Amino acid sequence: MQPTGIVANLSVPDIPEAREFYTDFLGLGVEAFDLGWVAHFQSPDGRAAVQLVTRDATSPADSVISVHVGDGVDAAYEDALRRGFEIVHPLTTEEWGVRRFLVRAPDGNVVNIVSHKDD
Repeated sequence: MQPTGIVANLSVPDIPEAREFYTDFLGLGVEAFDLGWVAHFQSPDGRAAVQLVTRDATSPADSVISVHVGDGVDAAYEDALRRGFEIVHPLTTEEWGVRRFLVRAPDGNVVNIVSHKDD
């Protein structure tokens, strides 16, 4: 797998309520997207980012990080299966335009392996 980026996914009960802390206080004032259940905020130079998540829209479990893999998501999925890792959410092209799957790491953390159109 060749990660092109990793973003922390922070569980929050309410994105609008949490927004000010992350945008104003932490300086992550650029909102890349807000789907209602997940919102991505980053610094103006793009070097720092975080995603706030209330609940995953299609997966039965929330992930702690999102690993961007460009066009390697299908190969990463096959590798996860070959290694016997637990697939929490199967390889899916989601209605919001990403192709992804969620896998449970041996330590129990759930990881979102994702390909965005712009990766």
